[in-house]
Amino acid sequence: MILRKADISEVPVIWDILQQAIAQRKEDGSKQWQDGYPNEQTVRDDIENGYGYVVADNNSILAYAAVIFDIEPAYQDIEGKWLTDADYVVVHRVATSGLAKGRGIATKLFEMIETLSMEHNVYSIKVDTNFDNVPMLRILDKLNYTYCGEVYFRGAARRAYEKVLG
Repeated sequence: MILRKADISEVPVIWDILQQAIAQRKEDGSKQWQDGYPNEQTVRDDIENGYGYVVADNNSILAYAAVIFDIEPAYQDIEGKWLTDADYVVVHRVATSGLAKGRGIATKLFEMIETLSMEHNVYSIKVDTNFDNVPMLRILDKLNYTYCGEVYFRGAARRAYEKVLG
């Protein structure tokens, strides 16, 4: 299993994975991702900007995330306090394939992103999620991310987390 940059030719597969995640969020009663975001163009933009990453195993894509080695403007106005003011990696649009369900792939994805971050000499990861995204909240708790406060995206409050890597 490897983490690698996504290729533009993989947009249809990645978009299918995101659609599965959107449907799962709805089925779980979450309001996250129920407003047309993310969409296929979001994936294209991620890949064209160098943000799109996939977890692949034997030529199958099992997970997707946008991994951004840059500032997230929304994170500058946190209601709370980040653990650090240092450079950080932002993780957005995490989704796993139905083929990967129950295999801990999202957890593995985050562990691989942590390794990638340290390889780039960046020792902080910041992420946000909806208050009702229980699976993501569990992963962040399991991997020792610290709740730092709330940030706002498109008018909605999101729970903000940071992990300092050692």
